[in-house]
Amino acid sequence: MNKLTPFARFLIMLVILGAIFFGGKYVLENTSWGKNMLSKSTTEQTDADTKAPEEGPASEALSTSSSSSSSSSDTEATSGGGASFSYVAPEPINGKLKGVVELGASGFNSFIVRIDKDKNWKLEKAEFGNSLVTENMATDEDIRAGLKQYIGKMLDFGVSGRDIHFVVSSGAVKADITQKIIKNLKALNYFVNTVSAQQEGALALKCVLPKDFEEEAFVTDIGSGNTKISWIKSGGVSAVETYGAKYFQDGTDDGKVYGEVKAKCAGIPSMQRKTCFIIGGAPFSMAKQVRNGKERYTILKAPKDYKMDDAKGKAGINIYKAIKDATGCEQFVFDWDANFTIGFLLNLP
Repeated sequence: MNKLTPFARFLIMLVILGAIFFGGKYVLENTSWGKNMLSKSTTEQTDADTKAPEEGPASEALSTSSSSSSSSSDTEATSGGGASFSYVAPEPINGKLKGVVELGASGFNSFIVRIDKDKNWKLEKAEFGNSLVTENMATDEDIRAGLKQYIGKMLDFGVSGRDIHFVVSSGAVKADITQKIIKNLKALNYFVNTVSAQQEGALALKCVLPKDFEEEAFVTDIGSGNTKISWIKSGGVSAVETYGAKYFQDGTDDGKVYGEVKAKCAGIPSMQRKTCFIIGGAPFSMAKQVRNGKERYTILKAPKDYKMDDAKGKAGINIYKAIKDATGCEQFVFDWDANFTIGFLLNLP
């Protein structure tokens, strides 16, 4: 061996290593003991690859990815494969910020909107208050403090004081507490705009109904105090009022409400029953069950596909069903950004 050259020794070493490698491979692949060892090794490696990191950035990234995937699956399951509404509202160009505070039958709401000279608009911010104000559970100071808070937030957002308005809904006008609230608004040197149900229906239509759909659609606003149904007629607006989603508080029978709502729909022209643009608290509860991501427009499911546990939700479904049965409307489209008070802003010079 001492007479072997270094190169010869190297060749002999390669031969020995090759023999060990191929011999071992033969044993592993062709004997029962070897096959068991291979199977065990593969299983352990697979478990190691699929186990999530327990902590650190990698763990957070994986968790986020899993949550996102789960959320996507939940959205698809909830939507039930419903069709999407492809219309895209035009964006305002060089628009001006305006604000409005709504006193509704269920509390204060505020909206900040950017509007251009062509009345194209975009909702920049919305805030919904609680119902204590309209349930005789708020003092004068509570009311003033709440309004000042709304005003302050609008001013901070960039809305001019002259472009902040207050509107009392037709449903709220009927409440005993409303006059007390109006008094407090006037004490703060603000003018209060009151609207009738017919005016409210027309304002909802102005805000909700796209021009492209004026000849084939109508508008429904199911509020707590009343429901407004409106449509374009001879260049003007026709609007009717019927029961709101809190009719159960007066002990009114579901069948009576269903019948009256159907009757009120009789005036809607047949060619304008293809689509209904719908807003209001009850439709909101339905739409959030099937909304796809952050879409602005959501097509509602059929009334029979909704199961509501609360009395207001059930009442809203009854009204919705009556409208659908009366009109045979093909699709009800909920607009997440619209409110009749935005229609009030669009009516201003």
